[in-house]
Amino acid sequence: MRDFIVLENKARELRIDTLKMILEAGSGHIGGSFSIAEILTALYYDKMNLGTGVDDEERDRLILSKGHANPILYSILIDKGFVDEKEKHTLRRLHSPFQGHPDSRKCPALDCSTGSLGQGLSVGVGMALGLKKENRKGHVYVIVGDGELQEGICWEALMFAASKKLDNLTVIIDRNGLQLSARTEETNALENLEAKMKSFNLSVYTIDGHSFPEIFDALDKNAEGKPKCIIAHTIKGKGVSFMEDSVKWHGAMPTKEEADKAFVELGGENV
Repeated sequence: MRDFIVLENKARELRIDTLKMILEAGSGHIGGSFSIAEILTALYYDKMNLGTGVDDEERDRLILSKGHANPILYSILIDKGFVDEKEKHTLRRLHSPFQGHPDSRKCPALDCSTGSLGQGLSVGVGMALGLKKENRKGHVYVIVGDGELQEGICWEALMFAASKKLDNLTVIIDRNGLQLSARTEETNALENLEAKMKSFNLSVYTIDGHSFPEIFDALDKNAEGKPKCIIAHTIKGKGVSFMEDSVKWHGAMPTKEEADKAFVELGGENV
């Protein structure tokens, strides 16, 4: 039986570690990292089959298409032992495995290099198709930002995935309603997003992306011969009151006073 309290504490710890890494680096994307904390926690600490490591061909894969939110993924890779803990101090530095956007050449624990928004979903579709053709068990999870759904390449990928009945593919949309400099609906409206996804013949589930019961309920559903799409309504900057639902915290750096306040709210210390 899943212990949601343990998972909630882990998500909180990951937010603290992520903030520390970004502060040390002097740059990074706090808001988008915090909005997917529960989703990544559910995947890496419960749902995903991580196998014996990166060379295990039967394991599950994860593509963080919204690659700018990579600091929290890096925190997980360290915590799970895939990357040496000493690397947590190298975020965004030259030759570091933790580049500003995920680089699988420098960090083999990553399944895909991402950063050009919209492309991760197409790569995930290709991976899912390849696993199907080789009769392998692995499942592919792709986390996309809602802003990047404004890229046409995403809709081509969804159409192809449905036509090939890729039920080993789960697309998780981080629906926080904000992108680089404005709200998504002010930039290029996406709603009704659920109806759009259903029209592409996906199995669609709309959830609270910070609720572990709802996250697992959707992840555990049988997609019945279709790709699965989870529209996870989240809050950018979740966990820190003054960062929540604010476009400022897409890539802004907090002052010393703001950082101290953030650590207090997250229940950690700025060390």
